[in-house]
Amino acid sequence: MNLRPADDRVHDFEEVDTGLPEQTAVLEALRCMECPRPMCVQGCPVSIDIPAFISAIAQEQFRDAARILKQDNMLPAICGRVCPQENQCQGSCIMSKKGKPVRIGALERFIADWERENGVESPGVAPSTGKQVAVVGSGPAGITAASELARAGHSVTIFESLHKAGGVLTYGIPAFRLPKDIVEFEIDQVLAMGAVLRLNHIVGRSVPVDELLRYDAVLIGTGAGLPYFMGIEGENLNGVYSANEFLTRVNLMHADQFPEYDTPVIRGSRVAVVGGGNVAMDSARVARRLGAKVYLIYRRREEDLPARADEVQNAIDEGVEMVCCSNPVRILGGPEVRGVECVRMDMCELDASGRPIPRPLEGEESHFTLDVDMVIEAIGQGPNPLLSGLIPDLERGPKGTIVVDDGGRTSIPHVFAAGDIATGAATVIWAMGSAKKAARSINQMLAGEE
Repeated sequence: MNLRPADDRVHDFEEVDTGLPEQTAVLEALRCMECPRPMCVQGCPVSIDIPAFISAIAQEQFRDAARILKQDNMLPAICGRVCPQENQCQGSCIMSKKGKPVRIGALERFIADWERENGVESPGVAPSTGKQVAVVGSGPAGITAASELARAGHSVTIFESLHKAGGVLTYGIPAFRLPKDIVEFEIDQVLAMGAVLRLNHIVGRSVPVDELLRYDAVLIGTGAGLPYFMGIEGENLNGVYSANEFLTRVNLMHADQFPEYDTPVIRGSRVAVVGGGNVAMDSARVARRLGAKVYLIYRRREEDLPARADEVQNAIDEGVEMVCCSNPVRILGGPEVRGVECVRMDMCELDASGRPIPRPLEGEESHFTLDVDMVIEAIGQGPNPLLSGLIPDLERGPKGTIVVDDGGRTSIPHVFAAGDIATGAATVIWAMGSAKKAARSINQMLAGEE
């Protein structure tokens, strides 16, 4: 992929990756061996016919490639940008056994971008079934389920509590990784299939639960909106944020559109981000673009970071300082943040995943302090509890997830759940795969099938 120079991109929120040129995309597609048993399809959570769409690109039949993609995925431009293909379709590519895998994600993005620039075709929609389905949440799970259900001919209404659709796609992923106009464009394609979007509608508040349950089927896709905290001293100080709040402020309050908007987000000039996943990298890179010196504190080694390798390298190139084998024990200050005290960690035996188990080193010399004005905690999030607790008889798991069967059905027969609210926090594409499965179950139920 073509990356903009780090010295340029760190000063704005324009997309870092400029994508594949047409000639390069065709040459990349020609690398595909068209395996008789394509493992890449098995590695895709939404089961895209990867060999077919890549073959169409190789023949420069870009319109056909777009049609093939959208048979299984109505959000190809989004998935092409944010899916961890290296662990899924590309990770299963047979070419990776002797060299580099086919760049499936880059080709998916290329086709989606090509279609957006050359005219979009909407997929066909089945005749109306007369059935009404409510989808709660317009994130990747909700939008995917809505597209599948609308395609089947049902009348679909999407309820979204915020004033913009997209969920984590809109408020959780920064624009330099996923431009907001692309999110809006692909959601609009789903709405063009007949789904109706109701913004500023909070189920259980502005939409009563009994009204929701009168629909023929309900799909809950409210995501993982409950941030986790470390539970250390000083977390109540001014200047301590969850990554959810920080990224939402930037994405929905236009802090990234400076100087047009003056949204106060960064406090002072030195920021500590705690965590090592993709959300931590996003938070750190956003803070850099807002002018801060950024430390990323992670309790294991740099090679153990769970974030995508490309995102880690991008963060380093953009000036994020990695403080690995360290863990915060106290946030200093009062009432404002004045620093964070950390302890160095020893890497001991390996856990079940093969990563070392970190344990604090003993002795005063193992402690050190970083002089910061702000702390962002990006250590994970749990299922959004706002709706599931309001529906009587809805069985919930010990971690707050909604309990579902293999088809996404909850303890209420006509209510289904998909995405992070059912599986716990995961990736965008896993939420989409979960939603497709639940949508198939809803289609079977509404057709009177088991």
